[in-house]
Amino acid sequence: MVRWIVGLVVLAAALLALAPMGSAAPSDYVSPIFGLTTRPHGVLFVADAGQGVVRVRDGEAELWAPLPGVTDVARRTRRTLWAIGNQALWKVQRGHATRVANLLAFEQKNNPHPAEVDSNPFDVENLGNGRAIVADAGGNDLIRVGRDGKMRLVAVLPDELVSTENAKSLAGCPDPQNPDFAFICDLPAQIPAEPVATSVVVRPHAFYVGELKGFPGPLGESRVWRIDRDARGVHCGASPKCRVVIDGLTSIVDLAWRDGTLYAAQIDDASFLAVETEQVTGGSVHACDVRSGDCEEIVSGKPILTAITVRRNGSIWGAINALIPGQADVVRLRGPQ
Repeated sequence: MVRWIVGLVVLAAALLALAPMGSAAPSDYVSPIFGLTTRPHGVLFVADAGQGVVRVRDGEAELWAPLPGVTDVARRTRRTLWAIGNQALWKVQRGHATRVANLLAFEQKNNPHPAEVDSNPFDVENLGNGRAIVADAGGNDLIRVGRDGKMRLVAVLPDELVSTENAKSLAGCPDPQNPDFAFICDLPAQIPAEPVATSVVVRPHAFYVGELKGFPGPLGESRVWRIDRDARGVHCGASPKCRVVIDGLTSIVDLAWRDGTLYAAQIDDASFLAVETEQVTGGSVHACDVRSGDCEEIVSGKPILTAITVRRNGSIWGAINALIPGQADVVRLRGPQ
């Protein structure tokens, strides 16, 4: 993939090297935090890449299962979770994680997106009966994992020609103070950007997949795709089983669903590149109607917002300052509805 395309993960790895190890607390995660899920009765599970799966109940947090490198969690059964991390899918129980599927091996064998071999599984959801669906930000694809751990390609997302204007603005062109950004000023007005599949939501007849949109971090070019549940090996943009239902967002990093509404989180409204260049403006959450394509901003100004989840009462929770050791936290973004 293009060297900047999943830079937020590279940045997080650098920050992780500086993070103190220890037990989790509601405002003292090891970090970085990449994923959240909610369980009945208000229990939250947090994918804290610095240590593993953290359970938060009644305001108290504890390390539920060690799994450094974890990037997302999802409910599997009443007593188990799915987790992804270290380029693999894991079944997680209290205190223990078992590898189910090697997603890097799938990418190395198949490489569905015509770019370099790269796997960065970023989001997982449960399909029931021991099956899971994974959005791979490195492979730009959606992968179904069966009960036997066998992996099958559902869909691959396409590149898109996008503007370089935002990257040039963030770099300070035409005379950037940081010499490492000088190459940005020489870019043409438009270049192809990889989609970077960061999120998936499961519905009865379809999957909804959100794309971050890679370097050059354009504004308003992140899309949500609707992919038929029976799709197999389709190429979005060319197959009728995969179509855009939401467009015009920026750097989608997570999706959630409640009562017919799709919630989309933007890591930063000035794109993920603003985070990389330390020009954070704040992320936001948008409530979207997948039938009309209309979205309404309902939460704004949240620094380095990497994940959201919606509780049964309609309250929205999110991970903020999620890449910063000592500041990463999981907070309520909006009250019950």
